[in-house]
Amino acid sequence: MDGLVLIVDDDAGIKNLMHEFLTRSGYNSITASSAEEAMELIKTNHVNVAITDIMLPGKDGLQLTDLMTQNHDIDVIVMTGYSGEYSYEEAINKGASDLIFKPFRFEELLLRLKKVLKNRQLVKDRARVLGKLEKLAITDGLTKLYNLRHFYNQIEVEIGRCSRYGHSLALLLLDIDNFKMYNDTYGHLEGDKVLVRLSQIIKSCLRTMDSAYRYGGEEFTVILPETKGKKAKNVANRIRTAVESERFLPEPGKVVTITISIGLTEYFKNEQLSTFIKRADQAMYNSKAKGRNRISSLFVEPASNQNDRNPG
Repeated sequence: MDGLVLIVDDDAGIKNLMHEFLTRSGYNSITASSAEEAMELIKTNHVNVAITDIMLPGKDGLQLTDLMTQNHDIDVIVMTGYSGEYSYEEAINKGASDLIFKPFRFEELLLRLKKVLKNRQLVKDRARVLGKLEKLAITDGLTKLYNLRHFYNQIEVEIGRCSRYGHSLALLLLDIDNFKMYNDTYGHLEGDKVLVRLSQIIKSCLRTMDSAYRYGGEEFTVILPETKGKKAKNVANRIRTAVESERFLPEPGKVVTITISIGLTEYFKNEQLSTFIKRADQAMYNSKAKGRNRISSLFVEPASNQNDRNPG
């Protein structure tokens, strides 16, 4: 049976009878006689549900409920023999999942325990599904890198940190060289394999604090927080050489290498986001224009950006 149950009651007779009943019903349970003892047990045991009397020596059951639910992932069923003094609403406001009045039949307690555990599982399942949906909303389906929407959210967060703390921030824009030719020659399925593998290579070259995104088509971008130009160029070169060293087999006996062109820039205080990204884009275009498979840095706004982009 899933879940460890903690029984808290200073009446040894009731506490032991409940422990016996739950054990016979297939549940694992531990017992405590006070709130203080209960909190100590929680430190060393993975408790899912606590069943506590309100009247305890020291801290009472409602105070214990408040402590457990505020600081631990525990559902609480509160017991009381004073139906006129304590209300269901009061217990719920303290974080309890249910309130049961003494005297009660153990079968009734078991039904309430099962209900609490079922609801607990439903909440966890719902949270897991929502977590998956949230991840899908910010992840590119093919490469499993973050998508363009999340890039814009995150770059604004990082720029905010720059403004507050004066940290440096670098941005890489990467484009696969001659990728259209690769797709036309070997087909889009093989092209997709290249995109997936390059995404894995990019991620493997980054620190935990860095993040990579599929910018669109065969373009990727990397946010490098607290990083200046020289260190950013080291990261860019690590990615470029790793990609160049990779071997692809789009056809039996056919070994193909892929290269990437990279643009690198740093954020300047108070500049517009669009200006920052545009500069990285221009730097990447410069790498293309200079022969591809290289890194170009640009730290000033170009006087003119009249050139047409070459997507290859």
